[in-house]
Amino acid sequence: MLERIHLEILTAIKEHGTLTKAAESLHLSQSALSHSIKKLEGQVATPIWKKDGRNLRLTAAGERIQTLANRVLPQFLHTELLLNQIAKGEMGSLRIGMECHPCYQWLLRVIQPYLEQWPNIDMDVKQEFQFGALGALLSYEIDVLITPDPLFKPQIDYIPVFNYEHRLVVSASHKLAQQDFVLPEQLSEEVLFSYPVEPLRLDIFSQFLNPAKCSVKKHKLIETTEIMLQMVAAGRGVCALPGWLVDEYSKSMPIKSIRFGEKGIGKQIFIGIRKNEQDIDYLSDFIAQAKKTK
Repeated sequence: MLERIHLEILTAIKEHGTLTKAAESLHLSQSALSHSIKKLEGQVATPIWKKDGRNLRLTAAGERIQTLANRVLPQFLHTELLLNQIAKGEMGSLRIGMECHPCYQWLLRVIQPYLEQWPNIDMDVKQEFQFGALGALLSYEIDVLITPDPLFKPQIDYIPVFNYEHRLVVSASHKLAQQDFVLPEQLSEEVLFSYPVEPLRLDIFSQFLNPAKCSVKKHKLIETTEIMLQMVAAGRGVCALPGWLVDEYSKSMPIKSIRFGEKGIGKQIFIGIRKNEQDIDYLSDFIAQAKKTK
């Protein structure tokens, strides 16, 4: 009953609003679009769209179909792209979604040798994902997910690529700078800088402060690592970052990292891919390169 053209038509209507513009975007005539949808409406016995002045508005049934289109059409396009690349002897493309704000420096070290090894691979890094990339991976909008906090699903394989310690970062002149580790109650008067991520997904809250029923004086959001560390170095507050990243910046900035509690917070970076795709050569080589890069 439902065909791919129906999904494409409703997606075009949702995007462009009018039959004329939708037909132009699909390189079809308006009559062809109308005929296709009228035939579908006859089969399902309910309207798919309604006129709203000069525009078309999807009905509840139309919205349900368009929701399906959002999930299915990217998979069609992904498979067609792969088939086209196979036919042309090309290797493919690698679209990476990041759920790890401070991992870009590490990713750059992975990408450079990888691109030298795979000169025909197109690569794109999706930076707009903030703990929403799992849905993008499942819907074929990205091919690889880099995350320190995997949400395990039956359709996804997560491969651990390296371990690190999550640490508190303070200025070199901070009163805590000489301590080997910090206790939760010692942060009660501190301003905490973090990336724009909900507190429940921040390890300093979920694994350190919340279990001790403690908090910070103020929590401020900063999008870039460099600005965050400049604020910390200036004594404006503290932040929490991977130890390996702080070690790099501490060579040129007056900052120091401190362990969270006596045992610290151990973390891993994972690469998530769709199940059964580890055998794709350029994906498996990317994972191998990531495991070698510290």
